[in-house]
Amino acid sequence: MGFRCGFLGLLHMDVILQRLEQEYGQVVIATPPTVPYKVFMRDGSEKLISNPAEYPASEFILRTEEPMIIGKIVAPNEYFGGVLKLCIDHRGVQVDHESLEGGRMKLSFQFPLSEIITDFFDNLKRISSGYASLDYEDNGYATADVVKVKVMLNGEEVDSLSSIVHKTRAAPHARSLVKRLKKIIDRQMFAVAIQAAVGNDVLARENISAMRKDVTAKCYGGDITRRRKLLDKQKEGKKRMKQMGCVELSQEGFLKLMKNTEDDD
Repeated sequence: MGFRCGFLGLLHMDVILQRLEQEYGQVVIATPPTVPYKVFMRDGSEKLISNPAEYPASEFILRTEEPMIIGKIVAPNEYFGGVLKLCIDHRGVQVDHESLEGGRMKLSFQFPLSEIITDFFDNLKRISSGYASLDYEDNGYATADVVKVKVMLNGEEVDSLSSIVHKTRAAPHARSLVKRLKKIIDRQMFAVAIQAAVGNDVLARENISAMRKDVTAKCYGGDITRRRKLLDKQKEGKKRMKQMGCVELSQEGFLKLMKNTEDDD
């Protein structure tokens, strides 16, 4: 159980979380935002899915519909190009354009709700130097070609890292996600394989090498046999650790994953 909250961008969310912790002593577990998808199954049933981990396999799905909104953006005319590109990059379709007094414009776009709930408002403020405003209203549901991108750490699926994205964005989203996870996850005593996949197709992979202890440091002379035995013993130990160990991702790591504007290079 929890609360579904709305914020004016990621910075606003960070401020609220910090105040809850510092002023009220409440440790809050925050998860990435989601939207409810209508999933129509081949057996005739219909499901409302908000948790990506519950999204059915594609072979059981007839079609999926996602929530849409009409967003109205007011900004100075000089930022028209940047605002237009931002809207198109977030799968927006322009429905109206109106000139206002004072050298301003009002753009109306239809968006999938999933495209604006994370970093859209932050980016809008950034490219308009803080002058743009956004207002939106519900606009029903529309058929969407979406897929579930799942994340696996050493072959184990991590439900909390799964996401539902448009099919055309699955590959770039997967590459970006595993790169950011590689930066966020601490090195372990065993190697960690980070994979992002759609179904059985792995779209991206990154590896985090294991921390290495020099077990031959106390070997004096040129006893190759003893050095080899120590290295083989270390290798076997790391294999067992990889089988039994688990990789943890901190709350701070989850918050970093939500900041899609982070540089992946």
